[in-house]
Formats: sequence, C-alpha cells, structure tokens
Amino acid sequence: MRKPLTVAVAQPPCVSYDVGANAAAHAATVRSAGARVVVFPELSLTGYELDAPAITVDDPRWAPIVEACAEAGSLALVGAPVNGDAGKPHIAMAAVDGTGVTVAYRKMWLHSTESDRFAPGADPAVLAVDGWRLGLAICRDTGVPEHVSDTAALGIDIYVAGVLDAAKDAAVMPERARRAAGEHGVAVAVASFAGSTGGGFDQAAGRSAIWNADGVVVAQAGPEPGAVAQATLS
Repeated sequence: MRKPLTVAVAQPPCVSYDVGANAAAHAATVRSAGARVVVFPELSLTGYELDAPAITVDDPRWAPIVEACAEAGSLALVGAPVNGDAGKPHIAMAAVDGTGVTVAYRKMWLHSTESDRFAPGADPAVLAVDGWRLGLAICRDTGVPEHVSDTAALGIDIYVAGVLDAAKDAAVMPERARRAAGEHGVAVAVASFAGSTGGGFDQAAGRSAIWNADGVVVAQAGPEPGAVAQATLS
C-alpha cells in the first residue's frame, strides 16, 4: 500500500532573468516547504521573459536547488526555458532532485506570442513519485480539454501544473481545477506565479492551491510572492 504524498505549491519571489537569485529562492522554498513534491509556477526560474536564454540541465546554477532537494528529500518541479531539438527552445517543467535535473515535460499548448520563440512539446507526460502518478501541465495546457483527458488517460493520481495568470483572471484556474477533478477523479495541484513579471503581467494572480479528487480545496496560498500551500494526499 502506497504512503500518503505531501505536496506543496509555491510562488517564490522572482527577479526577471536572474537565474542565480531565483534558484536561491527556490532552494529556500524547498527547504521550508516540508513536502515530498514542491511545484513551482510557469517559467519560475527566469520569470515570464520570453527572450530569456534557455537553461541546460547541467547548468551549475541549478546546484542550490539540487542541494536543497537532497537535504529535504524532495522533488522540485521548476518552470524554465530549455533547449529543443528543432532549433527552438521549449517552455518546460524540470524535475529536480538530489541527484540532478531532468526535463520532465514541455508545454504543448502555446499562446501565439510564445510560438514566435518556442516550440510546442509533442506528448503529455507522467512522473512517478513514491507510487503516485503525476500528470504534468503548464498554464494554457490546463484549459485544453484534450490535454487534460490525454494526460488523465495515462493513468494519473494528480494533475500538476505550473501557471501564470493575471490577478484579474484569478478565478480561471480554480474553475479548470474543479473540472479536471470532477471529470477525471484526480487531485489537482497548481503553482501560480505571484508578483510581477514580463509579458504585461504587472500583477500576477498567485493563490496557488491543491484540490482533492472531489474538487474541494484542501490548501491555498494568498496572492503574495513567497507564499506556499501544502497538503498531504492519501
């Protein structure tokens, strides 16, 4: 019988383009979150700066997060731009643990402004953690029924997303989360960017949250940068 899984959704302060400072903030969050899995927002390592250089998995600036994950026994899911094979980078979710960094998922459903620079990912992705299956998503993916259903069809327990919404659109993500839970019987964990960043997001929504498989909120952060919400799912 699998053990309960403690998940945290985090919205760390972010300095646009400053990967070193942001990695330090991520590391501090991992250490304080007290969770097996810590989820971060879309492009959390660079900010939503579509011209930020792609980051390789062996970049030494990941080191603080790797070290924090090793100390805490955590897996961090971090938003970052990564290199692609077709000449364009991807908006990605990187999986970081005490052994290093891998690219776990590449955003499939891009906005038009993102498509100018980034290539879409090809397939939905699932990450197995301690007997739990996490289906991965980034922002717009969550609003595409095909993405949610195709990911759920892989056999998942939790639909996990890193997102960025404007404060005025704060109601969008809860609606999508409840729909995913209701239609597919899965828990949902969403890390939502807080503070300001590029792309015209002067005030991001924050309010990262976790819903159980019944669509009920079991943990929620406020709108401020630095907030974390945590819940144990069983």
